[in-house]
Amino acid sequence: MSGISAALSLLGVAALAVAGVYGAAVAARLSAETVAAAPFGSGLEPVEHAVSRFHVRWYTVTMLFLAFDMEMVFMYPWTRVISAMGPSAVIEMFVFLGVLLAGVVHAWREGALRWT
Repeated sequence: MSGISAALSLLGVAALAVAGVYGAAVAARLSAETVAAAPFGSGLEPVEHAVSRFHVRWYTVTMLFLAFDMEMVFMYPWTRVISAMGPSAVIEMFVFLGVLLAGVVHAWREGALRWT
């Protein structure tokens, strides 16, 4: 019986939290009217539609960014265990960085980073 009462108490606390957040949102609302045509972000007037297509060159830059972002994801744990692993960890990381550098050099030579 105590498990059921604990679950009901937890459900009651969650319902009160949701009601409190909803009440705070209603109290903080300045106006119920939505602003339909205001600029977003930097305050400049938009020059194109929000769902316009991007040039295909941006996808290459995005893939390069994601590759180097994943590099950072792998490098953080490496920095935590490098002292325990020894010189082999350093060699493995430089091989990993070499593969990434080879990819960037290949993209550069193919003209993937050229904008003109």
